[in-house]
Amino acid sequence: MFEYQLERTVGSARAGTFTTPHGDVPTPAFMPVGTLGTVKGVAPEELVAMGATMVLANTYHLYLRPGHDLVAELGGLHAFMRWSSPILTDSGGFQVFSLAAINEVREDGVVFQSHIDGSRHVFTPESVMEIQRALGADVVMAFDECPPGGCAEGDARRATKRTLRWLERCRRRFHELAEERAVAVPPQTLFPVLQGNVYDHLRREQARGFQDLDDWDGWAIGGLSVGEAKSDMWRILELLDGEIPQERPRYLMGVGYPDDLLEAVARGCDLFDCVAPTRNARHGTAWTVEGQVNVKAARFRRDREPLDPGCDCAACTRYDRAYMRHLLGAGELLGLRLLSLHNLRFLIRLAAQARARVLDGTYDSWSAAWLERYRGTRV
Repeated sequence: MFEYQLERTVGSARAGTFTTPHGDVPTPAFMPVGTLGTVKGVAPEELVAMGATMVLANTYHLYLRPGHDLVAELGGLHAFMRWSSPILTDSGGFQVFSLAAINEVREDGVVFQSHIDGSRHVFTPESVMEIQRALGADVVMAFDECPPGGCAEGDARRATKRTLRWLERCRRRFHELAEERAVAVPPQTLFPVLQGNVYDHLRREQARGFQDLDDWDGWAIGGLSVGEAKSDMWRILELLDGEIPQERPRYLMGVGYPDDLLEAVARGCDLFDCVAPTRNARHGTAWTVEGQVNVKAARFRRDREPLDPGCDCAACTRYDRAYMRHLLGAGELLGLRLLSLHNLRFLIRLAAQARARVLDGTYDSWSAAWLERYRGTRV
């Protein structure tokens, strides 16, 4: 039910198709983040219209509310959020380690306090598999320990070793649940999450340990874009490009700024997610081919041009900069929605353009020119 067909490469840049029970995902692809079963301010049908093929939802948040058991009772996440295409759920591990107040990290799991009401909970590798089974996403993430950026090598080593031990437990429980069929959901696949921070030998050791454990349908790369230097991120991706099997999709977790996406594609990554498109929109920031734009800037007060003349999104084809600036300045929700639609479409379209350039063999020259233009003007 899960297959990745690699169609062409240009250097390390790849174009392929990831097949799932809920449809195909042409790669490279950007996955909008629907943390609580919704992409903030954007309806599922609008995501379809802008070309989204797969979305991400968050285990930690959906576990706390409305609860995975209720989502299962209501038909699973696809039915619950009215999304018929593929869904990926992360394990909640990043939120447990960054958002929740952690009481104790133990070998059996993590005790944490809810950021909503302070109630105490425990996530274990087994319980995270059970929660994601109930949610019913196509792709589920293994429970991992994600140490902070800049951590000492000893801390990173302990986290990678625990991540491997937890992966073995995730795998065991994942297969038990699939055999029990206690919850009627479509087939799922489990992706391991590579950790190791910025330490080459830890990344290499963990990648090889994962391969010894199973022949995974896909791989996730975690622990990057958490405060490390960009040069370190690019170096790690180049290293992992030679370690992760070529015939499997690579999901770079939490990376989705336009220039970062193109740099990561050039280093062999296929799938991306990030909250930045809608978060930046809430702060009045838009992406254009000539750089990042503060739409609240006074110079747009009488500007009748589209936000990005080359964009085909609902905001750029119908409204001008002056009106967008007015909406944002007045605190109107329409302004935030329009900017969200634009930023999401911008990234989805950029990933599709990258795919087309890999397929026609021009990715290197195209991406170099695109990045030079994008980085040359910041307004």
